Amino acid sequence: MINRVVLVGRLTKDPELKYTQSGIAMTRFTLAVNRTFTNQRGEREADFINVVTWRKQAENVANFLRKGSLAGVDGRIETSSFDGQDGKRVFMTEVVADSVQFLEPRGATADRQQGSPSYGNQQSAPSYGNQQNQNQQPNYQGQSPNQNNYTRTDEDPFTPGGGPIEVSDDDLPF
Repeated sequence: MINRVVLVGRLTKDPELKYTQSGIAMTRFTLAVNRTFTNQRGEREADFINVVTWRKQAENVANFLRKGSLAGVDGRIETSSFDGQDGKRVFMTEVVADSVQFLEPRGATADRQQGSPSYGNQQSAPSYGNQQNQNQQPNYQGQSPNQNNYTRTDEDPFTPGGGPIEVSDDDLPF
């Protein structure tokens, strides 16, 4: 059987970090994932998907992600049920994340809300999860756009430091 989920979306509010009675960290958050099509009025709709992370990954999510942060989640769907306060059976469906990738530099959410571009001399937020080659990944934290190993050419508009690129929400796949 296969139970695999891959999502990319934005957090609808700050993650909630809690600890179990045995001291295991657990974080819950909701990811807004845009649909790839528009409705009859030409508007994009979104699905709001509940996500749960555990242990060190839960602590990292709580420390690095905020409302509006762009995140990628790889995990599995889990369903559960319990008796509600009114005595009726309540069913829950949520994604249990095996890996959460932070898809924006730290502070990009605040920059986007203030209207400033999110490029330049910012630190990258690390990604956590099941990384097997973590020691082989280069560390670019604190580097300015001109300190990387890429050669800037005037023909490439996506080279860092080339200025802001105007992108509308309709151009984004999420």
